[in-house]
Amino acid sequence: MVYERPSPGDPIRQGDIFRDVPRVDVSLEKLHAFDEQDNPVEGRWVDLIDGWGGRPVRAAVYIRPVIGMVVTQDCDALRSRDISLCEIRPFREIYPRIADMKDTPKKWVSVITQHARVNYEWFYLPVNHEIGFTERMGADFSTMLRIARKDLESMRVQRRMGRLNEVAAAHFRERLSGFFRRYPYNEWYPLTKEELEEYRRSKPEPIEPYEWQK
Repeated sequence: MVYERPSPGDPIRQGDIFRDVPRVDVSLEKLHAFDEQDNPVEGRWVDLIDGWGGRPVRAAVYIRPVIGMVVTQDCDALRSRDISLCEIRPFREIYPRIADMKDTPKKWVSVITQHARVNYEWFYLPVNHEIGFTERMGADFSTMLRIARKDLESMRVQRRMGRLNEVAAAHFRERLSGFFRRYPYNEWYPLTKEELEEYRRSKPEPIEPYEWQK
C-alpha cells in the first residue's frame, strides 16, 4: 500500500520503521542510581549530579520496546553518530477523538484527509499485515527517541519492519517539517465575547478567552 520492504543491507532512510526500539522512561524526581562502590542511591537528578560534581550517573531505568519511524534525513542517517525516531502507536491513542466515531468509510475519509491537513502532531499509517500493522497506527511527533546509528544499523535485518514508499515519504517530510516550524496561533483571538461562547460550544477542548473577551 504505502509501504515497501527494503533489502536487509539497504542503508537507513527517513521513513524506515523499526520495532523493539528502546524507549527509556525515567523520573528525575526519584532516580535509582549507584555510587562508585555500587551501593544503591535514590534521589533527585539535580541533587545527584551536584553531589557527584557533574560526573556521569549510573542508574537503573525502565526500558520498554516500542515501534519507531526514522525522522533523521537520509544524508545524516549515513554518517551521524545518533539517529532520531518518532514513536509509532495505535491511532486510537494518538487521536482519541475517534473513540466514539462510527467506523464507516465516510468518517475515516474526513479524519484522514481533512484533519490531516490541519493537525501536524501526527502522521497517519494505514493497516498493513505484511509489515505487522494489524490496526490503524500513527507516528507521534511529540515523542522522539534517539538511538546510536551503529546500534540501529545492527537492527536492520531482524527489526526493520519496512519503510514508507516514495509518495508516503514525501508527505511524511512535509508533515514533519510542518510540526517543527509551527508557532502558537489561536484563531479565536478576534472574536467577540458572544462569538467566543458560540465557538466554545463547537470545540471539545477547553478554550481560554483573552482579556478582551471576558
